[in-house]
Amino acid sequence: MSERAAPFYCPYCGDEDLRPSEQGHGAWECAACNRAFQLKFLGLLARGLQHDTTGGDRK
Repeated sequence: MSERAAPFYCPYCGDEDLRPSEQGHGAWECAACNRAFQLKFLGLLARGLQHDTTGGDRK
């Protein structure tokens, strides 16, 4: 992945007025609620994707 992922909205107030923060990689600032937060990718889950092999509807 060559580009960094960007959040679509603030996790605190839901506004979309976000800007990258100078605090470091993955840090963002919300102009609407004046909060700063950081996003971090932790890794893939060991169990992987679960596929429905029964052919039934998911609930």
